[in-house]
Amino acid sequence: MTAGTAYTDQPAALTVAVWSALATVRDPELDAPLTELGFVEHHTVSAAGEAVVGLRLPTYFCAPNFAFLMVADAYDAVSAVPGVEKTVVRLRDHFAADMINNGVAARAGFVASFEGEAVDELDNLRADFVRKAVLAGTDRVCRAMVSSGTDSSSLATLSLGDAPEGPDRERLRARRRELGLPSGDGDALVVDPMTGARVEEDQLRKHLGVARITRVSQEANSGVCRGMLRARYPQSVEQEDTP
Repeated sequence: MTAGTAYTDQPAALTVAVWSALATVRDPELDAPLTELGFVEHHTVSAAGEAVVGLRLPTYFCAPNFAFLMVADAYDAVSAVPGVEKTVVRLRDHFAADMINNGVAARAGFVASFEGEAVDELDNLRADFVRKAVLAGTDRVCRAMVSSGTDSSSLATLSLGDAPEGPDRERLRARRRELGLPSGDGDALVVDPMTGARVEEDQLRKHLGVARITRVSQEANSGVCRGMLRARYPQSVEQEDTP
């Protein structure tokens, strides 16, 4: 391979790697990747290793704390890609875009970025949404098991490893791991997302009811956000090409 070919191919390879990194970044409320939601407007990587990412959201007034989390997470994910020497993430068409973009670029944190307006960092908010993701994931896994013939009353006695292999189980495992909850095959299938304790049979029906409501709400909000994004950017929402 000639030096010229290596120079040409490096940005292309990094562009693919940056897209893969962005696919790990989730909307905190919807628990879905920014890449699937259409929130990534563009991403480029120069020969010098500068990655530039453009983000967009469904409305001008999307909650600034949610937006800050996504921009900051995108910055961290892209910056961690080997070969990326500089990262620029820009949110556009949002009322707080300048404060968010400048704060993330300066690694200032949410409170400093919104000085005089924010009083807490976003760790607790992030944890709350991951707990909701655990509930929604529990519903997906358990509902599929019951549909396949598992007695619903037995779910309280089953382990995570008893659930069928597949993306839903691994997604649930990953969210539990984020919270530091038991996530091994031998650990309880249905757990309290606050404590990680097994949900006992007498509380199972109530817990699964909450889990179902959480999943339905999450998926409904996802549909609304996708529709609003298409309405806001009718000519461009599908134009971000995957490498």
